[in-house]
Amino acid sequence: MNTVEVVIFGIFFAATAGASFAFMWRSIGSIQKEMNDVRSKKSIHPEMRDVKSGEQLLVFNSQLDDDDDDDVMIVRK
Repeated sequence: MNTVEVVIFGIFFAATAGASFAFMWRSIGSIQKEMNDVRSKKSIHPEMRDVKSGEQLLVFNSQLDDDDDDDVMIVRK
């Protein structure tokens, strides 16, 4: 191989290595950004959006017990 071929090969190798590094860097950054956005959002179930804090809910419990005084209160923080 002569010097010109070695230089051309080196340039293409450096360009390919740089492009792959940049692609990995950008991909990892976007994944971290998505993970931070998911953690920061407080997701509320769509059926619970209209329920205010402190409201009583009707709860069905399939176990038979005699104590019917248990009230379920919703508390949002």
